[in-house]
Amino acid sequence: MSFFTGRRTSALSAAALSAAVVLALGGVSVAQTGTPAASVPSDDSVLRVCAANQPPLSMKDGTGLENRIVSAVAEAMGRKAQFVWSDKPAIYLVRDSLDKKLCDVVVGLDSDDQRVLTTKPYYRSGYVFITRADRDLDIKTWSDPRLKTIDHMVVGFGTPGEAMLKDIGRYEEDMAYLYSLVNFRAARNTYTQIDPARMVSEVVANKADVAVAFAPDVARYVKDSSQPLRMTLVPDDTVRSDGQKMPQSFDQSMGVRRDDQALKTALDAAITKARPQIDAILRQDGVPVIAASN
Repeated sequence: MSFFTGRRTSALSAAALSAAVVLALGGVSVAQTGTPAASVPSDDSVLRVCAANQPPLSMKDGTGLENRIVSAVAEAMGRKAQFVWSDKPAIYLVRDSLDKKLCDVVVGLDSDDQRVLTTKPYYRSGYVFITRADRDLDIKTWSDPRLKTIDHMVVGFGTPGEAMLKDIGRYEEDMAYLYSLVNFRAARNTYTQIDPARMVSEVVANKADVAVAFAPDVARYVKDSSQPLRMTLVPDDTVRSDGQKMPQSFDQSMGVRRDDQALKTALDAAITKARPQIDAILRQDGVPVIAASN
């Protein structure tokens, strides 16, 4: 969750991509207790989760999509989810929280993330085109010729959307606009991403004709928009002009340390048990889902 995980970064391996959109769960919030997270003892009555503030996936008031999903899974295990909040971007949570045993589970990872032992997928979703419903611009594929002539498009840095924007030959004309949305911070030198809420608001305000984002990051904002919007899944058979496949949808799993098979097994059982609640949470946020591939 990243911010972005494997599902978002197109130029890296799936494991590296997944790093950005990661949530980790754990102990009691340092900010709330003043107690270092490492001093919190293990407790079988809780599911320790490390978390970074990353709306709308992870939020300190507990209303984030992944907060609610992992809470439902913890309840199915007979435990209570407790969150340890890091002030670092979520991209660092596996390295700096999970691997250091400050927490025991990471939420929202690509199912093929090699850094961790992943659970069975608990949902699959993909990238979407977002446009205003009152405009005759129902974009459904990257091969739509209108994408080469419309005004600005907003895509996330390092994502399949950015790769395809470059492939259709219009990245240069949108580059200054995209960097203006992050105050011209260089994505090469520091972790930089465009806020998902900002991506949606740019379309609402007609500053961008199309936004392309990972659906769970934007679905809540699309659903709650006072300006009706359309959200269309990007086809998973998308290919670049050189014939290389550009995946657009990704299985999402929880991750534990690679030697923690017992917790993985318990989480797998709880995910199955909590399936109705997970599906309801995804519907509440308006997240389009696809059948998991494995």
